Amino acid sequence: MSSETKKILTTDGIPLEESLKKSERKNKIKAFLLVAPLLFFLLITYVFPIGEMLFRSIDDRMVSKMLPKTYVAMEKWDGKELPSEEVFEAFYLDYKILVENKTAGKLSTQLNYEKNGFKSVLKKLARKQKKFTEGNYKEQIMAVHKRWRDVDYWRAIKRRAPEYSYSKYLKGIDMYENEDGNIVQVSEDRRIHRILWTRTLEVAFFVTVFCFLMAYPIAYLLATLPMKYSNLLMICVLLPFWTSLLVRTASWMILLQQQGIVNDFFVFTGLVADDNRPEMMYNKTGTYVAMTQILLPFMVLPLYSVMKTISPSLMRAGKSLGGTPFVTFFKIYFPLTIPGIGAGCLLVFILAIGYYITPALVGGASGTLISNQIAFHMKSTLDWSFASAMGLMLLAGVLAVYWVYNKLVGIDNIKLG
Repeated sequence: MSSETKKILTTDGIPLEESLKKSERKNKIKAFLLVAPLLFFLLITYVFPIGEMLFRSIDDRMVSKMLPKTYVAMEKWDGKELPSEEVFEAFYLDYKILVENKTAGKLSTQLNYEKNGFKSVLKKLARKQKKFTEGNYKEQIMAVHKRWRDVDYWRAIKRRAPEYSYSKYLKGIDMYENEDGNIVQVSEDRRIHRILWTRTLEVAFFVTVFCFLMAYPIAYLLATLPMKYSNLLMICVLLPFWTSLLVRTASWMILLQQQGIVNDFFVFTGLVADDNRPEMMYNKTGTYVAMTQILLPFMVLPLYSVMKTISPSLMRAGKSLGGTPFVTFFKIYFPLTIPGIGAGCLLVFILAIGYYITPALVGGASGTLISNQIAFHMKSTLDWSFASAMGLMLLAGVLAVYWVYNKLVGIDNIKLG
């Protein structure tokens, strides 16, 4: 019997194998069409923005396109002394075109990110260059402003030569690449970003600790009290979610000020003198208090959902075996709540590390976090490439925390109920 006669056919006369493959293809297409909206949503709202942020953080083509002749002339310059006449002439010709096209402002903004003071000297150069004579451009440009005699300003221009650069990431940790190609630290009076990174991690850590210490007994009560009382307590926990974040932060600003209700209570109870009221606003204290209250429900809910699944009979069994309430709690009950602790701590820490509204309002100068600096560069200085670099560094930090947690505790141990 031939192989053709052995094939099983469907009622339509099509080989069964081909019919099954066709049906499988249709099912795969249907499955893809079902998940396609979610896939496109993730691409549009997550993948594309992160990709754009990554590209913007290393994209430096604007300056190199504005000063093409200058960067060609600078290729032979070692950066140790003032550049030659050739570089000055090339810069004059490039800048003259920018002034005529009314795009010189973009160049001054970009170079001012690299070195403060560029805006003023470039504006003055734009006014004076109309009187320049042909030749001897070096002397004429240096006569416009004394900063053109400072080699650091020309080095700043040279540092913007590559079309793609990681200089923004170095700037985010208070470092830069000098003219010799070595990565060095900025001067001590300009080292602010490392302080902000350290402060951000510190605030996020302590807010997480405070939330845990306050949320654990609340979640325990929610899980053990009778239903009518636990429901009432749950409403109190969820009530902040029904109130605007801005309203809650403004309320803490009123409560924590020196003439506020909290200080009035301290004076009334005799804890402090009226003329020695503690400052709890525009510092870390206000940041800790406000952020802990706002993020507390994110710790309570994971803990409660895990505690609710723990049988009360386990504690009774431990006591019946001779264990004291303290020993029974820490030997039996507490280890069973670790998955909820992990979920709550990870959630609160990740939220706290990126918070910026509350620290901006109640933190003041000493409570400013790295997220506030990102918002500042996005809205005020318009240095979006630097803001993108710091945003990606913050994202990398969150992923690092997630990775460390997975190695130490294990993501599989996280439970939300």
